[in-house]
Amino acid sequence: MAKKLFGDLVKAVVDIEQEIMALGGGVHAEEEVILMNREGSKREHTWGVNLYPEKKREDFVEFDSMINLKPAFGNRTREIENPETRQKILKIIEKLVQ
Repeated sequence: MAKKLFGDLVKAVVDIEQEIMALGGGVHAEEEVILMNREGSKREHTWGVNLYPEKKREDFVEFDSMINLKPAFGNRTREIENPETRQKILKIIEKLVQ
């Protein structure tokens, strides 16, 4: 999937409440809309990440996306700032990605 889309990464959006994930869109916003429309996800629970399949575990996930700009929910940058949120995302990805 990574090679087909971007060469080295796969864009993903994780819903930390439902513990589900959408993969493979051209931009994170597409995946977020899919989760909202099909799964009833809420904006405050969806977070965009990039997955690098060829990288080691500690570098596999990048917590950077435009959809992460959520000042109303305490995140003022593209980076996911809350360490608890990051840990939830890592656990969900670990569970879903083999």
